[in-house]
Amino acid sequence: MVLNIIWLVFFFGAFVACMVQWIAFGDSGIFNKAILGAFDMSKTAFEIAIGLTGILSLWLGIMKIGEKAGAVQILAKIVSPLFSRLFPEIPKGHPVTGTIMMNVSANMLGLDNAATPMGLKAMKELQELNPNEDKTVASNSQIMFLVLNASGLTLIPVSIMTYRAQMGAANPSDVFLPILLSTFFSTIAGIVSISFFQKVKLKDPVTVLWLGGLTAAVMGLMFYFSHLTAEAIGTTSLFISGLALFAVIVVFLGLAVYKKVQAYEAFVEGAKDGFHTAVMIIPNLVAILVGVAVFRASGAMDLLLNGVSWVLGLFGAGNDVVPALPTALMKPLSGGGARGMMIDAMKTFGPDSFAGRLSCMFQGATDTTFYIIAVYFGSVGIKKTRHAITCALISDAVGILSAIAIAYLFFPPTA
Repeated sequence: MVLNIIWLVFFFGAFVACMVQWIAFGDSGIFNKAILGAFDMSKTAFEIAIGLTGILSLWLGIMKIGEKAGAVQILAKIVSPLFSRLFPEIPKGHPVTGTIMMNVSANMLGLDNAATPMGLKAMKELQELNPNEDKTVASNSQIMFLVLNASGLTLIPVSIMTYRAQMGAANPSDVFLPILLSTFFSTIAGIVSISFFQKVKLKDPVTVLWLGGLTAAVMGLMFYFSHLTAEAIGTTSLFISGLALFAVIVVFLGLAVYKKVQAYEAFVEGAKDGFHTAVMIIPNLVAILVGVAVFRASGAMDLLLNGVSWVLGLFGAGNDVVPALPTALMKPLSGGGARGMMIDAMKTFGPDSFAGRLSCMFQGATDTTFYIIAVYFGSVGIKKTRHAITCALISDAVGILSAIAIAYLFFPPTA
């Protein structure tokens, strides 16, 4: 519904902008320019989707190996002590705890297809534990679970790296570490904001050890990078990203050998999913990118961004972030729409430009908040969301602001 409205706004807004330029400035060629932009972008969208096939198949194949080898279950066991403190309403040993951990772990590993069914199952089980007499009112556990999903914590941003590779980025994984840092701050903000409303005891020794230790590690990493030159930051970031991603592949393969999983067959199974996924996204990619192209060619996008730039100027903010902002504004509403904005930014400014990289970070630092709320709460009949939307939007805002700050640290724009 939301994406439908946004898509229509692109075309109606573009037509109005074309009419204004024709009537006010006598630019009779603006209509043809908009149509040519649509034709060109439809071709580009198809080429992007086809080019994604190989890279997407590679990563989904690797992820399938990890899934079958038990990587998700292992990660779930690791975070169990923390999760038992964040969900105090859930009885000890209740099966929903395992489902929640599997869902969050799958999200962290980028296993979207596996994460969503587990998420819906977890929400249904949490609804059975809902202590409210009015079952349309969200429980504390349901809100905590939803915001953890909406915070978008990601260890491996597979899809973003895949798109960057297809768009010709010199090193598609150079945003790996910045996205990890941004989503970490987003998730911490979500947990802290919920704890304020729900009176969760963050001073519990185990919770302090977990959150404090993770925060100290991240801050130490940020402190280390802040004392490096721009060239050293790039070199070190690429080293860490490459090492981490290669290590994940090796660990998954090692687990497969240990668990006697047929790694090759698992890889082929996952790769098939990659092929089908690439084909399935063609219509959606064409639709959103054509809408963005018409909106941009008509001059409406420039008008919108100039307005945003003027507002940011009032607060002393630079204009470097403006071209990437459409991705940030779209992401809470629509993942597909934000993906289109991200690709448009990389195509327009280049995948290795500040705007191109920042748009990728915006895409990875937040999640489709309103979609998640609608699907997860809607699946169990929750109508009264209480403080869920507030906390989710706080998490999104922190993720966006963190992405901007980290982008300036890792990828300082050239003069």
